[in-house]
Amino acid sequence: MSDTARTTATVVVSLVLMAGISLLTGSRSVELFGVSAVALCAAAALGVQWLCWVPASLKETERFYDLTGGLTYLSVVGFSLWAGSREEAPSPREWILSGMVVVWAVRLASFLFLRIHRTGKDGRFDDLKTSAVRFLIPWTLQGLWVFLTLVVVIVVNCQAGSPPALGALDFAGIALWLIGFGIEVTADRQKSAFAADPANKGKWIDEGLWSRSRHPNYFGEIMLWSGIALCGASCFSGGEWAALISPVFVALLLAKVSGVPLLDERAMSRWGDNPDYLAYRARTNRFLPL
Repeated sequence: MSDTARTTATVVVSLVLMAGISLLTGSRSVELFGVSAVALCAAAALGVQWLCWVPASLKETERFYDLTGGLTYLSVVGFSLWAGSREEAPSPREWILSGMVVVWAVRLASFLFLRIHRTGKDGRFDDLKTSAVRFLIPWTLQGLWVFLTLVVVIVVNCQAGSPPALGALDFAGIALWLIGFGIEVTADRQKSAFAADPANKGKWIDEGLWSRSRHPNYFGEIMLWSGIALCGASCFSGGEWAALISPVFVALLLAKVSGVPLLDERAMSRWGDNPDYLAYRARTNRFLPL
């Protein structure tokens, strides 16, 4: 498949998914200029990426890719809160959900931004950034990623009418988010400390959480988005239940598409003939840090 065909397919599929989820979940959304605020959030998530793709492709750089993603999360959350407040003031649940996303986005975006400026590049983009057409693929997918992961919060924030009071489901979701966030932060810090030690150059990490899971940071990521979905679920009815695609999308993307498969392929190319690494893979769970 040519670069143009592959990019066109990515854009079309992303637009169809975002439009479909917007239609399903926006039935009770407030409207601005006759358009549901959910659909406007989808357009903003994708539009910001395409705007930033232009200078990034001209400079052939990925240095601001993750930072742009984090800022898009913050912008869309802020817009959805503002849009919903035109009907009534944000509820405690809306503030809690939005706060959880803000904390996560600021932490992850700053971590990834500092990492790429320390290392100088992100190997995932080596072949993509040399072609503006190919480079549009990751920027489009980031817009899709932002909207689909954030859709629970968007739907809750943009709903017209009064939401139900906080209940057991909400507190269970908050607890799940706290555990997942803690696992992700701990795993990232352990890996950064390991990589910073010159004695570990060329080695794989098998310490801390990484001795119990080959991808503990991804496990934490899936947990925290599942907690957000659980916290928002009591607000849903009808097509709004489609918003629960959020944790499913995160799990599938990390486990089957852009996360684990890419990292495992890279690891096997480096250490696939090392018996110690193969033993580590055999004894260590893929996700669950057991």
